[in-house]
Amino acid sequence: MKRVRCPKCDQFITFDETRYEQGQSLVFQCPNCGKQFGIRMGVSKLRNLQREERPEEQVEENSCGSIVVIENVFHFKQVLPLHMGDNTIGRYMKGSKTNIPIETVDPSVDMLHCVINVSRDKNGRLKYTLRDGPSNTGTFVDNVILGDRERRVIENGSLFTIGATSIILKTGEES
Repeated sequence: MKRVRCPKCDQFITFDETRYEQGQSLVFQCPNCGKQFGIRMGVSKLRNLQREERPEEQVEENSCGSIVVIENVFHFKQVLPLHMGDNTIGRYMKGSKTNIPIETVDPSVDMLHCVINVSRDKNGRLKYTLRDGPSNTGTFVDNVILGDRERRVIENGSLFTIGATSIILKTGEES
């Protein structure tokens, strides 16, 4: 069973997605407010850009690692690869300047929420530095909010939160 949210009143409508084919258009009428709206069955436009399932197998030897967006009511699980330099993380919206877009309907995630800078330390190991965007709701590491202009070095398995979205860092090198 899948559920869609009414764009007018945010009421959830549940339906059986197995009865429909990919690419098929569906029209719903909200029982709460009467609003009619349509959706198209299929994969998201971003899905083919994002890696799914078993992130530990997908962090390649020479890669810069990835972030794993933990599934919740606002979005599905997403595995997003990181690159050297600044990785700007935020909510996907056409035309935004984020280079690591999270496909979400979480209203507390800004379009430019936080940045992970990937660099190498003096020993040549990858170093991950997290900072807030600045965002409206803040970026939390281990339930502690990052202050303005504060930067925090994070490591493999570090959990950080933006809005109601939790993310885990998977590094590109074994520690």
